[in-house]
Amino acid sequence: MFQSFITVLDKCKSFSELKQIHALLITFGFCHDDPMSSKLLSFAALSDTANIDYAYRIFSRLPAPRVFNWNTIIRGYSNSKNPNKSFSVFIKMLRAGVFPDYLTYPFLAKASARLLKPELGGAIHGHALKNGFVLDKFINNSLIHMYASCRDIVYARRVFDGMPVKNTVSWNAMLDGYAKCGDMVLARQVFDLMPQRDVVSWSCLIDGCVKSGDYKEALAVFEQMSMFGPRANEVTMLSVLCACAHLGALEKGRLLHFHVMDDGLPMTLVLRTSLVDMYAKCGAIEEALDVFRGASNGKSDVLLWNAMIGGFATHGFVKESLELFTEMQIVGIVPDEITYLCLLSACAHGGLVKEAWYFFECLGKHGMTPKSEHYACMVDALARAGKVAEAYQFLCEMPIEPTASLLGALLNGCLIYGKSDLAEIVGRKLIELDPDHDGRYIGLSNVYAAIERWNEARTMREAMERRGVKKSAGFSSVEISGALHSFVAHDETHPNSEQIYKMLKFIVSQMKHGVHKDNQEYTVYETKCS
Repeated sequence: MFQSFITVLDKCKSFSELKQIHALLITFGFCHDDPMSSKLLSFAALSDTANIDYAYRIFSRLPAPRVFNWNTIIRGYSNSKNPNKSFSVFIKMLRAGVFPDYLTYPFLAKASARLLKPELGGAIHGHALKNGFVLDKFINNSLIHMYASCRDIVYARRVFDGMPVKNTVSWNAMLDGYAKCGDMVLARQVFDLMPQRDVVSWSCLIDGCVKSGDYKEALAVFEQMSMFGPRANEVTMLSVLCACAHLGALEKGRLLHFHVMDDGLPMTLVLRTSLVDMYAKCGAIEEALDVFRGASNGKSDVLLWNAMIGGFATHGFVKESLELFTEMQIVGIVPDEITYLCLLSACAHGGLVKEAWYFFECLGKHGMTPKSEHYACMVDALARAGKVAEAYQFLCEMPIEPTASLLGALLNGCLIYGKSDLAEIVGRKLIELDPDHDGRYIGLSNVYAAIERWNEARTMREAMERRGVKKSAGFSSVEISGALHSFVAHDETHPNSEQIYKMLKFIVSQMKHGVHKDNQEYTVYETKCS
């Protein structure tokens, strides 16, 4: 019978099943016997349906918990919503006279990382050293991760440099640490020095490039990985798809989608959401919808619906965005703050002030607190619809301080509807909030120029120069045959510039003369962009 219970526990798949098995174990007097108690505790604390408080109740009834049982509870709390309890359990463990082993400290380091408390992690580090775990790779790797997560990269490097023998996990932890802290120069240096690289190494470097905003470099690293590295996994694909979304690299995104299908990567919900987001941000709204519709109702969540609703909103498909929200409610997906942000954006694009008010008020009705982004969308909706005074009143009555994006939305409305007095007030406030942003000075300069106050317009440009703020060049990007080409105004750096400008002049001349293609013989200029 004992072995039968072991078998049943191994096959347990839900928390309700576990409770039934637990009841039977109590009835038959087996709940304190090993390995039964350990298996019961592990499932309750660590499974996908874990209930750490229930696990702790099981643990507290064990007559003499072993170090394995203590570690299970510490690990369970380190994964929970309250990682602090890992430390209180650890203190009880020490008071009970149980000596921690090489597994105890990494779980505590993880709890410190999740709490972003390097002082707790430092104390755990010191305790591990006192107890003779100076050279343990498993502990040191977790300490590197902990210090890096807490943005203490200097201590992370000290631990790394102090390891006489490093494995791939050690190198990956250090690489990820530099990437997390935004130091991509040192991250690349670590990557280049690695004696061996796995999929985690490449994924960390790509993700670091994405998070630092160097999307082209992320794609370049992925190309190198495709040629010289291991096969990409889901984590890699998520980062590269994010880079494509930011660059608008549709052809590259399509190739990645094909890569996912061809390599047989599981179409997880996270990956599907990332594909929808990429297609939507690249303007391929039909393809985004096709991927979205590929998910069955039982395999979707609010993030997937938000990506599609937001995609419609971004491209001005207001009716479709609102209809999809209705469908979302019908299938029983509960909207969150992002859902309402997407809907408010749709209303702003469509000039639907009444509907915007409705969705804004829904936030409070459903127990959500509007964030600055929601207020900004509401101001944008009012300002775009010409209700500039109402937008300003709404802004003044907000319970939060106005952000630059909030004021920017109001300034745009002022410029569109010629509210120069209010535009001047808002423009000056924007400079106060964001004095190192070139667009703030240029915005106010444009306000003055629009009402022919040339001296003030010039003064703004001079103030910008005095502060050392430089105007960042605006640029356009176009993707041809999978390669991205960027251009600034009057750009002549492209190798095909001469042909490009010839074609541009040709197109402009045809536009000016209103000549239809069917009635003319054209000289075809070949524009092959490398």
